[in-house]
Amino acid sequence: MTDNMRADEMNILLKPDRDVGIVGYGAYVPRYRLPALEINRIWKGGKGGLPLKEKAVPGLDEDTATMSIEAARNSLARAQIDPQQIRAVWVGSESHPYAVKPTSTIVAEAIGATPGVQAGDWEFACKAGTEAMVAAIGLVGSGMARYALAIGMDTAQGRPGDELEYTAAAGGAAYIFGPAEDSLAVFEGSYSYVTDTPDFWRRPHMHYPSHSFRFTGEPAYFRHIVSAAETLLAALGRTPADYRYAVFHQPNSKFPRRAAQRLGFTPEQIEAGLLVSVIGNTYAGSSLIGLSAVLDEAEPGDRVLLVSFGSGAGSDAFSLEVTERISQRRGRAPSTRDYVRRRREIDYGTYVRYRRKLHAH
Repeated sequence: MTDNMRADEMNILLKPDRDVGIVGYGAYVPRYRLPALEINRIWKGGKGGLPLKEKAVPGLDEDTATMSIEAARNSLARAQIDPQQIRAVWVGSESHPYAVKPTSTIVAEAIGATPGVQAGDWEFACKAGTEAMVAAIGLVGSGMARYALAIGMDTAQGRPGDELEYTAAAGGAAYIFGPAEDSLAVFEGSYSYVTDTPDFWRRPHMHYPSHSFRFTGEPAYFRHIVSAAETLLAALGRTPADYRYAVFHQPNSKFPRRAAQRLGFTPEQIEAGLLVSVIGNTYAGSSLIGLSAVLDEAEPGDRVLLVSFGSGAGSDAFSLEVTERISQRRGRAPSTRDYVRRRREIDYGTYVRYRRKLHAH
């Protein structure tokens, strides 16, 4: 079995018997921004290059739960459904506020979906959000639920002075899945590609994640992103030219551009969803917030390729086609770019206080 084996020969395309789509979506990015120049000033004396311009940082009263609630409410505003109709609320994150207590029940309660709802938290590094999406599509597609909510959301995590501190940011997006006939974008199929590749990890009781530089690009990010995308495209009989947009996980600004080039996508196809340089890598929310930015401007008939990546490692690839319902629904909630533009710059000292990086012993 090889990475390039045809998916139709292996029968591994994930697609439910009942057509499913996105009924509502919503993003959230906190307003505070820490410039990369400020991190560089503290740790490198202003010397060396910068991987991005700035990153989004949560306030003292924000965490994965509160940000997920905001995104979920935006998705409900677009879907215009009764939250009591939602049969699953799933939150994917690397930074759940509790080690033992679900984020999902907090979100479900806040949006009015309890008590008759299935709830759970998902973890798979940066693709925890798309893991929840696959499950939500399957639940709706099986007929067990009319609507299911999947969220990818994270807070800024990075050891002081580490390379991750430049990029580890906060934000994400929420998606309500439902019947295709009520959707603003219809799901055409997905494919998941995973291996045991130890490029990034965090053991119990550790405050910050660790990473292995030699595995970050190859065989981690590029092998999984490219293999997942190529297999999905082959299974659907599509080429990059069939898509108006492509969204890839964004650990930095270079990797998604390089992945797009290797797959045959143009810079114009990925530009709308490429937000990492101005808000940072939002981990479980990275590819999902890129998708929300694309949906904010997509037109009926446009196709979107979405490919996530999670360290450890794996990628989920999705193909979506936008419907005529998109134009009437997206104006019901703030756009992704509205959140990006709503910024307040902070210095490193404020960032340290907001992220509670000083520990008294």
